[in-house]
Amino acid sequence: MYQKDLVLERKWQILLTTIEEQVGKRPTDLNSVLFLVGVQELGRGAQHFSKEEKQDLMHIAICKVLSLSGFYELEGIDQEGWPHWKLQKKLPHFDLLEQEKLLKMHVIEYFEQELGIAI
Repeated sequence: MYQKDLVLERKWQILLTTIEEQVGKRPTDLNSVLFLVGVQELGRGAQHFSKEEKQDLMHIAICKVLSLSGFYELEGIDQEGWPHWKLQKKLPHFDLLEQEKLLKMHVIEYFEQELGIAI
């Protein structure tokens, strides 16, 4: 298990460096990367978002990346252009560290599959 953690952390650092090269600023944590994924999925580009909208963007990102394993499915887009997701299968019960690993693995997969970035 330890080896898998090292591989995940190495890939995560590569992803952060790649984002830094693209955006000009290195994300500080998983939440920062999820926010960027949410903005990408909303498709409106960089703009000012309210605190509530930022939370919604992170929810969009979590649903999107976990949809890669079938946990969520896109239900549709509302009139304002915001995607809505439906839970398809129950998420496993993990502690915080395991949840973070699961999200990191899926975020890496998202950048590889959806955006074509080799990590």
